[in-house]
Amino acid sequence: MRLLPAAVSLSLTVTLAYYVYIPLPETIQEPWRLMMLDVGFRTTMHLASLKAWLGFDHYIQSLRQSTEGFDDIMQGLCSSQSEGGVMPGVKVCDITFAGVPVRVYEPPAGGEGHLRRGLMFIHGGGWALGTTKKGSYDMINRMLSDELNTVVVSVKVNFPVPYLDCLAAAKHFLSAEVRARYAIDPERIALSGDSAGGNLAAAVAQEISTDDTMSVKFSVQALIYPVLQALDFNTPSYLQNQHIPILYRPLMVRFWLQYFGADPSLLPQLLVNNHSSLQHSNITPELRARVDWTVLLSPKHKKNYKPLIVEKGSQGGTRELPGLLDVRASPLLAGPEVLAKSPRAYILTCEHDVLRDDGLMYARRLQDSGVTVTVDHYLDGFHGCFSFVTWPMEFEVGKRAVRGYLNWLQNNL
Repeated sequence: MRLLPAAVSLSLTVTLAYYVYIPLPETIQEPWRLMMLDVGFRTTMHLASLKAWLGFDHYIQSLRQSTEGFDDIMQGLCSSQSEGGVMPGVKVCDITFAGVPVRVYEPPAGGEGHLRRGLMFIHGGGWALGTTKKGSYDMINRMLSDELNTVVVSVKVNFPVPYLDCLAAAKHFLSAEVRARYAIDPERIALSGDSAGGNLAAAVAQEISTDDTMSVKFSVQALIYPVLQALDFNTPSYLQNQHIPILYRPLMVRFWLQYFGADPSLLPQLLVNNHSSLQHSNITPELRARVDWTVLLSPKHKKNYKPLIVEKGSQGGTRELPGLLDVRASPLLAGPEVLAKSPRAYILTCEHDVLRDDGLMYARRLQDSGVTVTVDHYLDGFHGCFSFVTWPMEFEVGKRAVRGYLNWLQNNL
């Protein structure tokens, strides 16, 4: 009988180890820390799926509640650094721009007698999760405001109309009234965002750059592992990193379906590119060329992967995904005449990220259109690392990524 508790204990230990351990590439530093972080995210996703299946809550709503709870914990852990420690002089105010909730960070150095930089930041989270009022986003924006003497406006993304909200807030930020109020230099205003926020930043930058009614436009754009297209979920990075935390390939597709307001049951069709098969005549060869990774990626990123081109896929196609070909949702689909007017760009990509190729293809297309682009590629980076810069979820690659981002803005804005 004494063997029974030992057997149960051993079984539980093996089960826990199996759940925690995932094989990771050797280039990822601090692998066990990433595994423990992933355990939290996977558990949250499993619980959200269970609650949705039982009819207790919507999947995304459940994820949102869990991530907000995590942000509350992180805010408590890093509040001494951001509010009372390293950046005590940054003035923070929660207001609205054109009816859109924003948080404004004003640097300690006043604008009296001289103009300051301005930057609008749009947070990530699959167009549905996250907040800039807590945790690492808040801390990074405080750092940026303090170190670069910059007025930072952080937009609260309100699902399901984040693009329109961000565009309205951006136009208000660029207005003469706001620039005068905060003493912002009209020649030194940036637009930035990470992940889904990078998607929105790229889309808004394109719209503003081609709007002849706007007398002042963004001078630079800084995109952090942006998501930029939904035609091909079988690019080399989607396949190479489909099992790498924290953004798994099926989760990214699920975020897209949520953003499009589409049926979640379409997920298996999108994973095999049935939604973009050759039978869909509205996806023209010209559009396909704009996401053709066999042309746009370098050999070191293409590796030995082969393109997945489906002759005949799902019948619904773009009818079931009404935003699929809309450049406001997929900035990578924009024509060269639009890209040519886009501001100078900084694009941060991570080797171990399903979105790596989105960023690299966009950089190539911008460069081909005559835009100056800086690509900051982290060989040991993973999706989300930019946000993990505070204890206990502190990664060295995240700290390097944030520092590289700040340095580029210091030198280019």
